[in-house]
Amino acid sequence: MQISVTFRNTGSEDWFKDYITERLKKLQKYIDKPLEAHVVLSVEKFRNVAEVKVSARGVNINGKEEAKDMQLAVDTVIDKIERQMKKHKEKLRGHKSNTAKGGGMTSSGVYEDMDEEPARLRIVETKKMVLRPMSLDEAIMEIEGSKNRFIIYRDSGSENIHVIYRRDDGAYALIEANS
Repeated sequence: MQISVTFRNTGSEDWFKDYITERLKKLQKYIDKPLEAHVVLSVEKFRNVAEVKVSARGVNINGKEEAKDMQLAVDTVIDKIERQMKKHKEKLRGHKSNTAKGGGMTSSGVYEDMDEEPARLRIVETKKMVLRPMSLDEAIMEIEGSKNRFIIYRDSGSENIHVIYRRDDGAYALIEANS
């Protein structure tokens, strides 16, 4: 494993380089190819930033973490890199050839039951939004003026969260959450 450590706005300490090297060598068990890691440690006012870029043949994993203590930032970013490497290894292990996709016979001769259910139940997009206080009439006017089939809003009278959606028959349905 080839490791390069760069210090920005801070002094280079040998014990810290050794600590980073030992932590990164534990990552070799996840990828069997020759590994190259570049670590950048920087201090900006009171922020300690650790940035790690790990690359092997065909695999590039990056992580960046900020903490009050440099050792904490390094530990956190290496844990983050380790989780990404585990995920990549599981993805490679779970990858099946084109012949086994149909749920047919495997190379050992045992019939393989292919469940496509977990592949369909994954989150493909996440949006963060600020819930605006509005009345039911304002929410209906906003849903009519947009292409969205639903709207999430905070009721201006009760401060509860409501979801209103357009049904297939053109009517509206309201879901009230008590909080």
